[in-house]
Amino acid sequence: MRICRRLLDMDLKAGRSAFLWGPRKVGKTHWLRHHPKLATAHYIDLLETDTFADYAARPALLRERWRPGLVVIDEVQKVPALLDEVHGLIEHKQATFLLTGSSARKLRRGHANLLGGRAWRYEMGPLSAHEIEDFDLDAALRSGLLPPHLLSPEPARDLRAYVADYLREEIAAEAAVRNIPAFTEFLRTAALTSSELLNYENVARETGVSAKVVRGYFEILEDTLLGERLPPWRRAANRRMIQTEKFYLFDVGVANHLARRTVTPGSPEYGKAFEHWVLMELQNYRRYRHPDLPLAFWRTSTGAEVDFVVGDMDLAVEVKSGRRVHDGDLRGLAALQEAHRVRKAVVVSGEPEARTIDGIEVLPWRVFVERLWSGDLVA
Repeated sequence: MRICRRLLDMDLKAGRSAFLWGPRKVGKTHWLRHHPKLATAHYIDLLETDTFADYAARPALLRERWRPGLVVIDEVQKVPALLDEVHGLIEHKQATFLLTGSSARKLRRGHANLLGGRAWRYEMGPLSAHEIEDFDLDAALRSGLLPPHLLSPEPARDLRAYVADYLREEIAAEAAVRNIPAFTEFLRTAALTSSELLNYENVARETGVSAKVVRGYFEILEDTLLGERLPPWRRAANRRMIQTEKFYLFDVGVANHLARRTVTPGSPEYGKAFEHWVLMELQNYRRYRHPDLPLAFWRTSTGAEVDFVVGDMDLAVEVKSGRRVHDGDLRGLAALQEAHRVRKAVVVSGEPEARTIDGIEVLPWRVFVERLWSGDLVA
């Protein structure tokens, strides 16, 4: 496999600034260093210890060293006081900044200046299949889609290091988590229950802390872009709908490692990872093409369910990893079509060829990816 491109693009005009958020290892720094439009930018990398020390000790250096042109500040959350200087330069000099970070939590908790709408917001996530040449789905479901893990000859060891060095220690430290063993157990439980209806009491029981603390832990994962709640579809007139959210970690490989899950074709674990990957593709489509696009799942109190609903019933997606989709696999989509007007209903599957059953399209996963990114599935 080879990364052929990144789908993120931005064209910052003079005087217009932006935040670029994304978890560590998604490829923000590589994108910044290699994007042709950023070749002449002045680059400030706060992961470099001497650079960090200079600006942490004297944020005014940014103002004193400023020259016209784009200024990139990588991992800006490490020196929140820099944002006051950024704000001043935008206001008085019409300066242009691109500010990257892996978490806005530290900035918000410290009441840092988030520029009050003066900067656009962009996100970068794990890789999309659309960004990879000769994409190997089985390998991606095992290793995840963080670039260094997907391309590594030893992804399991890299995942272990990522979880140990970043998720447990750095995130715990940033969030002021004092009970590191409990937070570590929470991460494992969050991975095990990923894609299931959220039950804070059950997670608290497994973790050994209160449900209130568990809610805080989930907020930490969201604030640091390491997970996302998937809400239920709530705009229903004639059916009792489930009101409980689901939660997914940001990367299928990280979830596999935390859950100690081995993903082999045909296994339940493979089906769970396949569903997670489809959501990751939809999330990337939202990030890069339609940032305000709603994503949800649909489930009634009687158990009828559809994995993902995109937009205002623009697209309903059921996920089946097997090589054969059966009529019973379509019940959720059929129930949804009875209750709502759905523009497109599809099953993303392991089938070798596309076919249509009663208006529901059964798509091989490669065809799904092609049609999603071509704009054919979501208007």
